Amino acid sequence: MTLLAATETSSVSFEPWQGALVIVLCAFAALIANAALAVFNDGARPFLLDYIQGRSTRLATATIVTGLSAGFIFGLGAPMALSTGVLNPWLVFLPVEIIGLVAPWRWLAATGGAAWGAVCVFGLNAANSAATSLPIDFVTALQQISTPILWLFTLFPVLAITRQFGRVKGLATFGAEVAVVLLSMNVWPDLFPGSLAMAVGVVMLLGFALTQDRSARRAEQLVLAGSSAAERAAHDEQRAATAAASDQLFGPNADRLRKNVLPLGLLGGLVAALAASGIFGGGEATSFLVADGSYSEAAQVDFLRAFGFVPLIATTALASGAYAMAGFTFVYPIGYLAHVFVDAWPLAIAVAFVLGALVMSAEVLLLSAVGRWLQHWPSVRESADHIRHAITESLSLAILVGSLMAGLAMGGGLGIALVGGLYLLNEAMGRPVVRMASGPAAVIVGGIVLNLLYLVDLVAPVSG
Repeated sequence: MTLLAATETSSVSFEPWQGALVIVLCAFAALIANAALAVFNDGARPFLLDYIQGRSTRLATATIVTGLSAGFIFGLGAPMALSTGVLNPWLVFLPVEIIGLVAPWRWLAATGGAAWGAVCVFGLNAANSAATSLPIDFVTALQQISTPILWLFTLFPVLAITRQFGRVKGLATFGAEVAVVLLSMNVWPDLFPGSLAMAVGVVMLLGFALTQDRSARRAEQLVLAGSSAAERAAHDEQRAATAAASDQLFGPNADRLRKNVLPLGLLGGLVAALAASGIFGGGEATSFLVADGSYSEAAQVDFLRAFGFVPLIATTALASGAYAMAGFTFVYPIGYLAHVFVDAWPLAIAVAFVLGALVMSAEVLLLSAVGRWLQHWPSVRESADHIRHAITESLSLAILVGSLMAGLAMGGGLGIALVGGLYLLNEAMGRPVVRMASGPAAVIVGGIVLNLLYLVDLVAPVSG
């Protein structure tokens, strides 16, 4: 599989129907945020409970969400869109949820969301054209990030297994993934080798977790079998009390979401339709895969990634009464696969919309059941936490390495000094820009500085 080449320029352009879809989705997502039914930022979701219950104002909530999201919008969403030529959740969902929370009226939220959609449709192409016409093209240099992201992201199951189950199983998983990569490179050269290796790693992780939970359950049953009837009754009462307390705490929030299953299902359908349009990637790695036309691999990557976020999204949704803009994110692979298996785009969009709406609706209706199921499988729940941390850790390294490669491509040693220096300066200042977004942001700032230096004849473009 041929990935994006650093010498090629990715234009951000849309067919009229694609642009209309983006604008409609952004308008509707802003309405959903205005009603405090869903936001994309997982860290922002818990703050919505105070707003829903009247303990916080709309403006105060919007201020918190803006502070949590701004770095991802400008430091990750915009650079990723410029470098890949496809949209991403940080650029599409984070701004519209802020717009929706700020707007005091529904019509204003929808208008503001549609306006942001128009910015994505028309403004990014203009920004891309302007940036790539500069003497020192930092947008094309940003494509250097693709290789480390795709390959290092493959190894997140290794990190998760090592942290949860120890060094031996971690090393065994690493060896298995490397073996699968080599096998895939030689047997299936047209596929991205990392996608199959990642699948093997996730299967091994889930296998270790399920085995541990089953062993713990068998041990508990043996202990109970040797205990008295009174002790077994007390154990059952304690479990029943825990379940009742959980239902009492989360029940009203789950009911709120179930009552709004229709608009949330419609949102899921629109997100799946956008993923089927060929202009949207649901993550850092999948943005580059979609840009390269590797939709099957993108579906596999986002499907596996979703398992790390199901417990977090379910828990925060039950605790806050607000769902996620993309749900458990299974709507992403649904959209990619519709793009693969349905030739005509109107039919592909329709299929993705219907399936996405059904899946999102099922997620909402089964949210309480998912929460209860996770309580019975603590190792699986813990594995999801390790997956999220491992994804963040692997992507942080990949984005940093790719950003330094971009600095080298656009400015040689001086480019590395600017990008690396800005990254280190951000760390020293307490990370005003979140770590994952600071590398791409440093590339853009460094690229602007290099172009200013070019204007006064202090630097020249790097040859080749």
